[in-house]
Amino acid sequence: MSASLSARNIRVVRGGTVLLDGVDLEVRAGELIAVLGPNGAGKSTLLGAAAGDFALSSGSVDINGRSLADYAPRDLARVRAVLPQQITISFPFTVREIVAMGRSPWLNDDDDARITAAIQRMDVASLANRTYQTLSVGEQARVSMARVLAQDTPLLLLDEPTAVLDIGQQERFLAIARSLVDEGRAVVAVLHDLNVAMRYATSVVVLHEGRCVASGSPQTVLTPALLSNVYHQKIQVTTTADGRSVILPERH
Repeated sequence: MSASLSARNIRVVRGGTVLLDGVDLEVRAGELIAVLGPNGAGKSTLLGAAAGDFALSSGSVDINGRSLADYAPRDLARVRAVLPQQITISFPFTVREIVAMGRSPWLNDDDDARITAAIQRMDVASLANRTYQTLSVGEQARVSMARVLAQDTPLLLLDEPTAVLDIGQQERFLAIARSLVDEGRAVVAVLHDLNVAMRYATSVVVLHEGRCVASGSPQTVLTPALLSNVYHQKIQVTTTADGRSVILPERH
């Protein structure tokens, strides 16, 4: 299973507004890249551009050394799966039917087994016969991720996957994301929680006003000076007794 994405000098302009300007993004097998930044920084736009969902004003995106433009839709769906920030389901599909949608690029003899495995991995087996609309927002998020897992791609692009989850579900979700990386997949996740990024990401990309202002390991990039400047809030980084870094806003 090969997995690599290379986005070079990405520029996205919409309605005369520059949303991204000269941004690079690289991820390879065995990496979890967290895309960080304040609201409006361009995080979701970058993920959409990397997925092939947003037209580029300039720049290029390659997956496994091949331009996005060279992929047929089905072939692209076999190499990268996307978890959008918001999902609207209008029809009364059951949870299992939603997860089964992840198999549409494949339609193999083992589809049922992969659907069941994805449902179990996201701990939504008890919801399998429920309709999507009857679920809580947290349950919907887990089901949507199960659909992504069922798609079984080497590259996963996740837009704020933990935004509606409680702290316990958030930890379990990120543990699953890291396990995917340990299996040799590549994951790019837009995150708001800086401490989650510090704990789980192998690298981070920090955006501010449509530009990349820093990239690298969380420990070297997520400094008080950078974070305070980007978020317009005094931020401190402390170390716990067991050696973990914790990011906290300073009190006024």
